[in-house]
Amino acid sequence: MFSLLRLIKIVYIALRYRLDELVLSSINRPFAYGLLRIIRFGRKPKVPRGKRLRLALESLGPIFVKFGQVLSTRRDLIPHDIAQELALLQDRVPPFPSNIAAKCIEDELGKPPNILFAQFDTDPIASASIAQVHFATLHDGRKVAVKVLRPGMHKIINKDLRLMGILASLVEKISPDARRLKPRQVVHEFNNYLHDELDLMREAANCSQLRRNFYEKPDRANLLIVPEVVWEYCSTAIFTMERMSGIPVNQTDKLVKAGVDLSDLAVRGVEIFFTQVFADGFFHADMHPGNIYVSDQPETLGRYIAMDFGIVGTLSEFDKNYLAQNFLAFFQRDYRRVAQLHIESGWAPANTREEELEGAVRAVCEPYFDRPLAEISLGQVLLRLFQTSRRFNVEIQPQLVLLQKTLLNVEGMGRDLDPELDLWKTAKPYLERWMHKRIGIHGLRERVNQEASQWAQILPQIPRLVYTNLNQENQQLSIKNQLEMLRKAQQQNNNILMVIAAILAVLIGLVIWFFMK
Repeated sequence: MFSLLRLIKIVYIALRYRLDELVLSSINRPFAYGLLRIIRFGRKPKVPRGKRLRLALESLGPIFVKFGQVLSTRRDLIPHDIAQELALLQDRVPPFPSNIAAKCIEDELGKPPNILFAQFDTDPIASASIAQVHFATLHDGRKVAVKVLRPGMHKIINKDLRLMGILASLVEKISPDARRLKPRQVVHEFNNYLHDELDLMREAANCSQLRRNFYEKPDRANLLIVPEVVWEYCSTAIFTMERMSGIPVNQTDKLVKAGVDLSDLAVRGVEIFFTQVFADGFFHADMHPGNIYVSDQPETLGRYIAMDFGIVGTLSEFDKNYLAQNFLAFFQRDYRRVAQLHIESGWAPANTREEELEGAVRAVCEPYFDRPLAEISLGQVLLRLFQTSRRFNVEIQPQLVLLQKTLLNVEGMGRDLDPELDLWKTAKPYLERWMHKRIGIHGLRERVNQEASQWAQILPQIPRLVYTNLNQENQQLSIKNQLEMLRKAQQQNNNILMVIAAILAVLIGLVIWFFMK
């Protein structure tokens, strides 16, 4: 009954905000087209389609808001105007009662907040669709932030996801263009993403990994502040971390007043991003201003502070090498190399004509070089490359789509801080140094060091492995010889049997002839 009422509400909201117009132009079924024409009463929408979709999702509640936010990252699939509007969705909802939050903490950690903590703020400092955050103080004096998952989220999410799946299937059936956008696949991706975000232990692990990546290397220690996880106060529904304080990165007036150099801050933001991507292959993938702060404390003034680790991206060595070579080839306007990389990577079919893909890439990239470098968006270039690749049946990997979305965030954030930021000038030397380390003597030495422990175990075993292999070969040879002998013996037996059969046939014939005579 709940699902039916929810479905009716979804249909009502869709018609109220004239979302039928999004699919009407591409419908090729006369009955469906005629039905929608009757429903719309001949009225034309006055508000742009992207804004209408955003308002509809906000009306449908927090899970649909979250879906719109995730959909906004798939700029390789959805039109630019819709993606831009969905990026404005705000994941803010009223907090749930503090007594319920206290009950959740007690159920998960075994004790109520007034015993677990020396002090616990009942009023949340922040509230979103998935969880809300309370400040607290531990008995040892450490100040922490306690993230509490909203109760009953799994049940609510599963119901809405089922309805989203039904709607996605329906849209695919009535709209040919929708099939190209793969709505069922998008809903499936959202399902995986949302259930990952519901596990706060996973978020705590992401936070811990990012902190280790920066704090265990002296040359990075001053780049990024990541809160420490308080593991004894964590569970799948509770995430307790060191409390952070600072200025949101988009509040530039306050940053200037605090004495922060905005130009330097913009450059270091780009450096932090490329360090995460190419050095670690593990990056914070939700770097919007609400999750990035800047320290205003004297001892750490101007250092970035990372918050909210529910969404991270990971890249393999193959991905990193592919991206770095693509970027460098683009910097050098070597479009043939970009095409070759697509084919060599296996993402473009092996029978793709290299010169055709090169021409398509040139058509995407060349217009950018008519602008000043400082005005070129590396994220938009990557997006256009992905869109062009789809024409050649290239399946863009999800981790690269997440990277492209994060790169757009980083660019926007950097240019808000410094409109003159030249991302190319900042990124190119970094990529060149990274490639040099990979293919130079330093990279060789580093890889040998990485493999040394493995080789230390393998080398003493080599004589035994060689002997075993040779012995197996001898055994195989012996078996082969025996089989050959058996085959020859069988052949001889067959020949003998044929001779005996012939003799018997002659004898039988003689006997028959004798009696008939």
